[in-house]
Amino acid sequence: MTDLEPILSIALDLSASLGSADRYRRLLEAVRQAIPCDASALLRVEGDVLVPIAAHGLTPDAMGRSYPRADHPRLDVICSADAPVLFPPDSPLPDPFDGMLARDASALRHVHACLGCPLRVEGELVGALTADALDPDAFAGLDLRLLAFLGALAGAAMRTSSLIEALENAAAHEGLVARELVRDAQEREGQLIGTSEAMMRLRREMELVASSQLTVLILGETGVGKELVARGIHAASHLRDKPLIHVNCAALPESVAESELFGHVRGAFTGATSDRAGKFEIARGGTLFLDEVGELPLSVQPKLLRALQDGEIQRVGSDRTLRVSTRVLAATNRDLESEVAAGRFRADLYHRLAVYPIRVAPLRERREDIPILAGYFCDLARRRLGVGPVRLTRAAHLALARYAWPGNVRELSNVLSRVVLRASATVRRGEPIVIDAPALGPELAELGTGDVPTTADGVALAAAATVEPGMSLREAVAEFQREMIRRALAASGGNWAAAARRLRMDRGNLHNLARRLGLR
Repeated sequence: MTDLEPILSIALDLSASLGSADRYRRLLEAVRQAIPCDASALLRVEGDVLVPIAAHGLTPDAMGRSYPRADHPRLDVICSADAPVLFPPDSPLPDPFDGMLARDASALRHVHACLGCPLRVEGELVGALTADALDPDAFAGLDLRLLAFLGALAGAAMRTSSLIEALENAAAHEGLVARELVRDAQEREGQLIGTSEAMMRLRREMELVASSQLTVLILGETGVGKELVARGIHAASHLRDKPLIHVNCAALPESVAESELFGHVRGAFTGATSDRAGKFEIARGGTLFLDEVGELPLSVQPKLLRALQDGEIQRVGSDRTLRVSTRVLAATNRDLESEVAAGRFRADLYHRLAVYPIRVAPLRERREDIPILAGYFCDLARRRLGVGPVRLTRAAHLALARYAWPGNVRELSNVLSRVVLRASATVRRGEPIVIDAPALGPELAELGTGDVPTTADGVALAAAATVEPGMSLREAVAEFQREMIRRALAASGGNWAAAARRLRMDRGNLHNLARRLGLR
């Protein structure tokens, strides 16, 4: 075998489809072919520290160590050199691998022959290649030019592997993001629906805060649509093309909450068989939505505070700090101020989360949206079940509008989905399904009787009664708007300017809307 064969082997590997571990292993095999050594190592430069990434002939613990240049003068000499370095057998400088040669580990003898080559790519130091032997004369007569060739190719191989690793990590990250988003899309759907003043105010706030980088705390009762608000803020922000990662803090046991948010390294705890990125890393460059943040264990809250305050996280079991650039949106149905006073939530974390608080109104405070929501959920149930058109009677609309809805929009959705499913079993496939008040259940049935209120407080209920069975969502919204305008005009004595003030609209916009709805 000639001296050129190891060089040819390394050169061919540069263009081969190899993983980093295989590429480094074959590189060291080529080094052993060219150099009569008992051990060889490939080390990567990380600041002023050399970290072994591959080795042959060394004890296993050698790979678990790091080698600061300041503590290992031979490595410092190698890294400072412009060419391969051959140390004399009697060099007073300690060898970094003294006592760690696998061939003679029990003797703990000093290495007698040592050489090293700095690995540079375009003048930049990327690593070092070392070789050691117990025989003091093992490297006598070695052509250092061959070692220089090996070093040049080894540096190129290391750079190639680093680029491949970066691409693989990026691909792995994108894969994690894709899986999160696919799962998210499968589990969740919906949109913010409503034309009430509360909803219009909410949309204005969402639009305002979306253009900023502020942390948002979304407050509201269970079922009001806090998650939809978070999605809307993300969709309207400059991060709309980046991932939105959802974390349900209420579903995180204290034992895994830290790992789920910040990740862990291999061996950090029983079952941690590999490194794993947390949700903060997966969402980097995008938005992280912490749903039910009020349920987060107290033990994890300081780390979350650090992530929000300094943009730094630390995987479980690691002493390395990672920088993350992630916008955080949080939501809770708890009164966090009361939780802080009770000692169940950190005050500093609360103030860090509530940079911009947004309150989502419960359904009972925006009853005028109920007819529109009812039409939307009936149509959604129709499409999911593959049934004919779903129609609500006047009594059913009245019952829905009068009910208190302690479960808010989610409860409304569940009631209508359940009722449509039951009703579908009583009609032929494709035939219209008519929902009357008794079908809604005993709590709502009695609310569908009686006259429609005519006072100002009853406007929403009267408007609900104008929605006819079989109307599409668009038609129901238009009819709802007509009824609101008619009642505002009646209360204003036919004065359009006064009606516009009652509706909190610009007079010109009201005239345009009235013409579009056929009222003028």
